[in-house]
Amino acid sequence: MNKLEEKYADEIQKILAKYPPEEKRSAVMMLLYMAQREGGYVSNHDINDIAEIVEITPTEVATLIGFYTLYHDKPAGKIRIQVCNDLPCALRGADKFLGELCDALKIQPGETTPDGLVTIEPVMCLAACDKAPMFQVQSSEGLEYHENMTVESTQTLIESWKEKN
Repeated sequence: MNKLEEKYADEIQKILAKYPPEEKRSAVMMLLYMAQREGGYVSNHDINDIAEIVEITPTEVATLIGFYTLYHDKPAGKIRIQVCNDLPCALRGADKFLGELCDALKIQPGETTPDGLVTIEPVMCLAACDKAPMFQVQSSEGLEYHENMTVESTQTLIESWKEKN
């Protein structure tokens, strides 16, 4: 039994029970969510444990983390701001917004503010091209979307989070 199974034995069994035994690899997304829930990211150890549970390679598990914007393999700030900067959003100023926001926070894309509160990340397609610049926010409170944003309105939002934390 691996560490993930020791910690979440009952929950893992409930997840696996939803799939036929020969298709247990289908449970990988739910297991990733479970592993990430506490610390905000999936550790290498968790990746190996999940791979063992569903009988796939750690590389296959890591590939899913790399593909989906809601999974992470590194710790970050308490709040992740994921700015969509694919081509349609870039045409509406997303790249400029991302750069100016990072400059205002004195960090680079992919970095976390010194207080550990906010990590800014560029991502592809959040399905609101006509409302760019826009971003999704991931935090312990869930997932939020903010559209037609400016650096100033985003800084106001960040200040409100600082007050709560």
